[in-house]
Amino acid sequence: MPWKQSEETGMWQKERVIQELRSQGKRMTRQRMVLLDVILSGKWNCCKEIYYEASKRDAAIGMATVYRMVSTLEEIGVFSRCYRYSLPDHPCLEDRSGDWPD
Repeated sequence: MPWKQSEETGMWQKERVIQELRSQGKRMTRQRMVLLDVILSGKWNCCKEIYYEASKRDAAIGMATVYRMVSTLEEIGVFSRCYRYSLPDHPCLEDRSGDWPD
């Protein structure tokens, strides 16, 4: 899930995501647009982080809305969820191939 893009690439990606959501029969509501802006603008470790940022922009957005949007974006392949566990003195790091180091 964590990734950040340049302004130009982000706009292209945003339009592409909107197009894909519409092709899946999803309406682009004001809340979905806010969430999409938030998600594409930063690096997020969990839905709660997305919620906190989105609720600053629109207090009517709830956690359930965030989870539904994240699930929808996962379904269309915009990003995938990663779970990581580590000891404090051995942080989890992925190598470039996506495999966990030994």
